[in-house]
Amino acid sequence: MPIRLSLVEDDHLLREAFTDLLNNTEDFLVVSSYSNCEDYLRNLGTDRPDVVLMDLELPRMGGVEGIERTKKLRPQTQLIVVTVYENDELVFKALCAGAGGYLTKNMPPSRLIEAIREIRQGGAPMSTNIARMVVASFQKNHHSPLTARETEVLERIAQGKSYTTIADELFVDKETIRTHIKNIYWKLEVHSKAEAIEKARKERFI
Repeated sequence: MPIRLSLVEDDHLLREAFTDLLNNTEDFLVVSSYSNCEDYLRNLGTDRPDVVLMDLELPRMGGVEGIERTKKLRPQTQLIVVTVYENDELVFKALCAGAGGYLTKNMPPSRLIEAIREIRQGGAPMSTNIARMVVASFQKNHHSPLTARETEVLERIAQGKSYTTIADELFVDKETIRTHIKNIYWKLEVHSKAEAIEKARKERFI
């Protein structure tokens, strides 16, 4: 029996490209594709997918909620997140909701095919940078005084990113980033970016 696949992706061209790729792969059958979670969930019982490729940023209901609802309605269905987002918070929300894999959209097509086979064999396919993030999270000091968002901001500063770049990546304005920086300095009792990074690394907060 072929592996039954459903796609939830609001980018029409990408959805079609995935569908063509997968339907032309031996033992794969795309039974449905949707631009939103609502239509997908409405037809879940009829489609009966073995594996779902789920985007996170979708109109109305987001992908994380779509994953949670899928696992309640059809626990045997496996879900792989396919998204452009790589920030800690979204990754862990998706995995905690029930996603069994997490891939970024810049992967080669062969990786997507491999990931579907991998999850059906009991694996947990992840892009290399996502896997690193998951491993790093277990190595962190979980008694950090910083919030998840403050940690995210400080990690990006440690990577040499500007306030503008960080604001764009986190979908907030620069003033919000400045507020996070002030809170980080206060909590870590430091007065500069260099001191904050040094102390956070020493204490394994980042």
